[in-house]
Amino acid sequence: MSKIKYLVLVVLAGFFTACGEKQFTAGKYDDISEERLLDDKFNETDMRQIADTMVKSLTESWVVKDSKKPPVVLITMVKNRTEEHIDMKSMTDKIRVAVLKSGKFRFGEKEARGEMAEELDYQNQSGYVDPSTARAKGKQIGANYFLSGEITDRVQQVGDKKYVYYKCTFNLINIQTGLLDWSDEKELRKYYQKRSVGL
Repeated sequence: MSKIKYLVLVVLAGFFTACGEKQFTAGKYDDISEERLLDDKFNETDMRQIADTMVKSLTESWVVKDSKKPPVVLITMVKNRTEEHIDMKSMTDKIRVAVLKSGKFRFGEKEARGEMAEELDYQNQSGYVDPSTARAKGKQIGANYFLSGEITDRVQQVGDKKYVYYKCTFNLINIQTGLLDWSDEKELRKYYQKRSVGL
């Protein structure tokens, strides 16, 4: 093989290698408090803004101000009424953690009831647990409220312009009376524009 043909093959091999699939490398931590709108989907900044707004509104409501001790709340899974996939477990957890950190509420864990009942039965009926350390039945604290929420969206697109609107509504329902003691909403609207991407 001549030197010229060899050099052409080397150049072509380098060219096709450079044009191949690229990998993400040399990563670094990013500031999570900064807004990052890399696409037109619901993101962690939206989630954080919603949680902050709801916590501020809820902790400043009469429900807290008129209560002598922190109300006990059961939070239900936030419902996704949008057209896109949103991690609602993460959204629900974000709200729960933010409200709990406020110190104004206490939370019951509805999803853990089955496991707690099983553990109580084990401690009190199996004979393996020292009766002086076994947790007694009938001592759990009843919840005062249900906290529920949902997210809806609306997308408007004309030409190369696109608006994405989200509305997140939360309700605090009094379990004793069935009344809605608090409700609030957070609205978000984001604007995007298509741009030509050069090769």
